[in-house]
Amino acid sequence: MKKIFLILIILPSLIYSQSAGSTGLSFLKFGFGARNIALGDAGTALSNDITGLFYNPAKLALTDNSEVLFMHNQWIQGVTSEVIGAKTELWNIPFAVGFNVTSVDGIEYREIAGEPITNFDANYFFGSLSTGFFVTDEISFGATLKYLYEGLLNDEATGYGIDLGINYLLYTKGLTSSVVVRNIGSMNALRNEATKLPTDLRFGTAYTYNLEDSRIDFTGGVEYQKYLDTEDDHFNFGGEVIYNKLIAARVGYQTGYKSRGFTAGFGLMWGNLKFDYAFLPFSLGLGDANLFSLQFKF
Repeated sequence: MKKIFLILIILPSLIYSQSAGSTGLSFLKFGFGARNIALGDAGTALSNDITGLFYNPAKLALTDNSEVLFMHNQWIQGVTSEVIGAKTELWNIPFAVGFNVTSVDGIEYREIAGEPITNFDANYFFGSLSTGFFVTDEISFGATLKYLYEGLLNDEATGYGIDLGINYLLYTKGLTSSVVVRNIGSMNALRNEATKLPTDLRFGTAYTYNLEDSRIDFTGGVEYQKYLDTEDDHFNFGGEVIYNKLIAARVGYQTGYKSRGFTAGFGLMWGNLKFDYAFLPFSLGLGDANLFSLQFKF
């Protein structure tokens, strides 16, 4: 029987170091929006725009603008992602769609030990539909439905995922609290066995403080993340300083990873247009990840 050696199989354990063990589809763990990733991927707590559709759809109810997002993720070990998101309102209810295409290049195919016979790519995709709305003056609820696809060599599988989230606007101005469960669902069998989704629970809080006289805004947040089918758990921290609503400096840190922890980035804003960059250095000789996103509100 032919044997396939896939660098893809060992890649998640190298990147995440804790056991991604019994789950797959690691592209769902990469994070969305360069701002959130620069802030330690604490997007459940700190997302404040269309990127909420990827972290906690309840946050879609917090902004009135229509928005579009384009993101390029130059990950490590030949992994790249392209992300598109769009948000608008229908019947005074916000709706958002998201798309993610991720590929892993140069996977080696072997029948026996030795030189590879050929190389091939692995491809992943999801398309999502999200909405969020207020159930009280302080509490919003959101839900996301995802279509999932994975293709490896001659094998393909599809499935679905669901995200459910709540956001609470505390009485103290600028303070929010969020909780979400993501990637509840299942996949069809990929050849002989179905891939298990990386279902995770996240909850966190964020606080924004404005210094009007100096035109400086501070935002900070922390969240706890637990993958429900593995032993992985992490704390994600992020902080941001914005000057004159024009330029932002960001830093973050993630616990529980042997190959990474520190994150950083910046943002540039011009009217309704925003450009964000995030940098993630990896240890163990894995390289660095660079992420870029562009957003427009109208």
